[in-house]
Amino acid sequence: MRKEYVIITAGGKGKRMGSETPKQFMELVGIPVIMHCIKAFADYSPAIKLIVVLPDDHMEDWNNMIKKHPIGLEFELCAGGKTRFDSVKNGLDLVDGDGLVAIHDAVRPLVSVSLIKKCYDLAAQKGNSIPVIPLTDSAREVNGDDSRPIDRDKFRLVQTPQVFDVNLIKKAYEQAYRSSFSDDATVAESFGAKVYILEGERRNIKITTPDDLTTAASFLK
Repeated sequence: MRKEYVIITAGGKGKRMGSETPKQFMELVGIPVIMHCIKAFADYSPAIKLIVVLPDDHMEDWNNMIKKHPIGLEFELCAGGKTRFDSVKNGLDLVDGDGLVAIHDAVRPLVSVSLIKKCYDLAAQKGNSIPVIPLTDSAREVNGDDSRPIDRDKFRLVQTPQVFDVNLIKKAYEQAYRSSFSDDATVAESFGAKVYILEGERRNIKITTPDDLTTAASFLK
C-alpha cells in the first residue's frame, strides 16, 4: 500500500479579504475554511499523514480551532516562510519516507474526494499530477497599451491539490527560489520533470475575496 501525505499550505495573511483574521480561519457555513480542506482529505483516507503550514503568529488560532473542531487525523505543524516556496519547503521537511505527497491550498475548501483520488492515482502512474480547468471567457494578452486576443483553447487555469512523488518534489525544492515559481508544478518542471494534467473541478475555487466566500457558501448550501 502506497504511503500518502498532504501538505495544507496556510501560510498567507489574506489581506485582500479586508480582515485581521487570515482567510483560512474564516468560517464557511459554520466551519473554518481550512477545516473543509482537511475533512476532504480525511474522507479520502483516514490513514493519510497531514502536515499543516501556518503563519507563525497564528498557531494559537489553530489550537483554538481544533479544540472546537477536532480533526480526527494525526498531524504535524510548521511555520510558513517568506514566500509560498519557503512554506512548502518547510512542509516537505516533515515528509519522512517515500510515497506521494499532495500540496493543497488551504483556501480551496471545496475540493472533492473524487478529485483528490484522481490526482493521487495519476501521480502514482506518472510521478506527478495537477488539476486544471479550461478558460470559459475570452482572454487577451496585454503589453502596455497594446493587447491581442489569445486562443483560449490552448490555455488552462491551474488548481490544487498538486501531487508528486516525494523524492521528485523534495529534490526539486532544493533549487534556489525564482520569481517564476508560481506553483509546485513550475518548481518540478524547472527541475526537469514533465508535468501531467487532469481535469479539475469548477467548484474547486480559491477563496481570495469576500465574494469568493459567498460563492463557496452557495455551493455548499
